[in-house]
Amino acid sequence: MPDDAGAYNRKSCPNCQRGRPSPPRWFCFSRPVPDGKSGGSSRAAVSPDWGGWRVNRWIVTGLLLALALGAGLRLPRLEERPLHTDESVHAYKFAGLWDRGEYRYDPDEYHGPSLYYVTLPFAWLSGAVNSDELREATLRLVPLVFGLALILLGALLADALGPPGTVAAGLLTAVSTAFVFFSRYYIHEMLLVFFTGLLGAALWRYTRRPARGWAALAGLALGLMHATKETFVLNLAAMAVAGLAVLALDPDRREAWYRLRASGRPGHLALGAGVALVVSVTFFTSFFQNAGGPLDSLRTYLSWLQRAGGASPHLHPWMFYFERLFWFHPADGPVFSELLIGILALIGAAAAFLPDRFPPFHRGLARFLTFYTVVLIGVYSVIGYKTPWCVLGFLHGLILLAGVGVAALWRWMRQPWLRGVFAALLLAAGAQLAAQARRANGAFSTDQRNPWVYAHTSKDLLRLVNRVLGIAHTHGDPARMEVNVLATGGDYWPLPWYLRRLKETRWADGIPADPFAPVVIASARLHASLDEKSDKRWISAGYYEHRPRVFLELFVELELWKRHLASLPPPRDDE
Repeated sequence: MPDDAGAYNRKSCPNCQRGRPSPPRWFCFSRPVPDGKSGGSSRAAVSPDWGGWRVNRWIVTGLLLALALGAGLRLPRLEERPLHTDESVHAYKFAGLWDRGEYRYDPDEYHGPSLYYVTLPFAWLSGAVNSDELREATLRLVPLVFGLALILLGALLADALGPPGTVAAGLLTAVSTAFVFFSRYYIHEMLLVFFTGLLGAALWRYTRRPARGWAALAGLALGLMHATKETFVLNLAAMAVAGLAVLALDPDRREAWYRLRASGRPGHLALGAGVALVVSVTFFTSFFQNAGGPLDSLRTYLSWLQRAGGASPHLHPWMFYFERLFWFHPADGPVFSELLIGILALIGAAAAFLPDRFPPFHRGLARFLTFYTVVLIGVYSVIGYKTPWCVLGFLHGLILLAGVGVAALWRWMRQPWLRGVFAALLLAAGAQLAAQARRANGAFSTDQRNPWVYAHTSKDLLRLVNRVLGIAHTHGDPARMEVNVLATGGDYWPLPWYLRRLKETRWADGIPADPFAPVVIASARLHASLDEKSDKRWISAGYYEHRPRVFLELFVELELWKRHLASLPPPRDDE
């Protein structure tokens, strides 16, 4: 890369123009003006002031369209899919916080506290009095809002990605099947991805123009990352490696390192660190009610290291994420693929290292994104513990790199007709991704042929829940009707959430000495046979699929079952 280092930074860097120490030249985006080559028009020779944060109307319009498209794909039928086990566990823990003000961070399970506290405003606004009235859609609005906010977050990187890249990244985030699917999942992952993106964007803005506001925002994002999920350390490690790699590639790395240090201010660093610490401590102490929470947030890594090392049922080969992301085609199902994002990301990564004097994106940030994404992919591929939603961390990096790729291709295709063809092809490919996302969240929302469905609750379980609630209504005093749920190893979730209104529900590990209650739900693996053991005073009311190849059997006291059947409307002639 040609270097006019001293004059370049002094002329083009907004920090230098204000008498501030300039950051490394790979942080400067404005084009230098070669001496004697300005011609007669400064407008033709000088690019816009990329040092200032400018978001033009095309970027605003494009991101708002992406936001509308993302909302259209994420909002419909938000309650239709039954809760995944993980969703129901988090919902149940939130119910304890909302109803009784009880929450204590558990270092062995469940991840960080941010999800539950962030849910509180959504619950208050829903109009529900307590968790009994809370709808699943309200809970799922939490990750959905953060998923939509991630689309707009690209505006903070607009001067690095350029208008085509910024809009492309926003649109790809809006239609990505994985992002749409997990934006509707009440788990921590979408919050972690957003807070990670917010940290990166705040740091980027700080390098452009150091200010206390950006330092505080970076600290807020860092504290929320820590309070969200233990795997935030992987994102931080990838950021650190990427930053060092970009610095190492600079020909004048000593000067670059000096300028990077000089551009930061100790007061700003202290402010950011202080905000991060306050946010983290506030959440982990349950707003200063649990003094041991911060220490538990460190002890948690002992149990998580065991899982990462193989002490977990979620062990998968290294290509697990690649198969689901780029080409997932079950024998009797449709193809699911986000290969478009992968191809554009490869182009963006290559463009970041190609010799181009004036690239249409920020070269340093593009290289940073490349190293960050590659490191994160490598780490998640090596770790044996894999769950599908972990793909979101590096998929966001791929999408930003895809934006770089679009910016590079747009620059290389100078002829208007080529750009028209390119735009049409991108729109067609984006429409295909949108249709795929709609399919994944509609007909295939619980289908194993969907790459992002993972040990998911069957829709048949909702039929069981409705049956039990109907029987409770027949009972006359639903809140006092006793229900026994028998399963091994606590394998009965999400029933504790769905049966939360039945206060006399008991949960047993296996078959107890006295298993009988007016209603009994038993794992089919237990072969409970309560109808035979009771001399037919209890009747088997059928099997219901819990998850693929996992069934629950319903037993009901015979007289209660008769009253329930008598209360049902007569079947229609066409049934």
